[in-house]
Amino acid sequence: MTTDSLPVWRTKKFANLTLSGVTGEGRFSGYASIFGEVDLGKDAIEPGAFSQSLARRGAGGVRMLFQHDPGEPLGAWKTIREDARGLYVEGLLSPGVARAQEVHQLMKAGALDGLSIGFQTVKAKTDRGGVRRILEADLWEISIVTFPMLPSARVSNVKNARFFRDKETELVRTMRRAARMMKL
Repeated sequence: MTTDSLPVWRTKKFANLTLSGVTGEGRFSGYASIFGEVDLGKDAIEPGAFSQSLARRGAGGVRMLFQHDPGEPLGAWKTIREDARGLYVEGLLSPGVARAQEVHQLMKAGALDGLSIGFQTVKAKTDRGGVRRILEADLWEISIVTFPMLPSARVSNVKNARFFRDKETELVRTMRRAARMMKL
């Protein structure tokens, strides 16, 4: 049974975020659901999909979790907005939370660099290639994860750490991602 046949209130989906710019005090930013990019579950978020949810909830109404575990909050989202590229986020890890301190150190070392969003599908359509296009979604959490749905969603730059990816490496990764998408 696919989730397409379930009522809207029972359809939940997780998609990736790209994380970058982790600072010494635990601030970081990145992009969620690069619009039109197909994830491993054959879903793609369309521009404007989160606009109603964000207008209703704002950044403060979206939880920051570890591995989608509601018992593992890590901090707070300061900014969540859609722009021409995708869903841009800025977050702050809570320094007094042990797990948040561990996650911060792992992010700075480049050992933990995936992000994933948890949402409920409100409106979607499936194209001829079998890709489900999410037209409207209710965003309720964003998690820092080990294995994101979109393998290319990774930390691209970490401030105050030695881990970084140069422009040539990012270009190769982008070209490989585009080639994979052409095979669909």
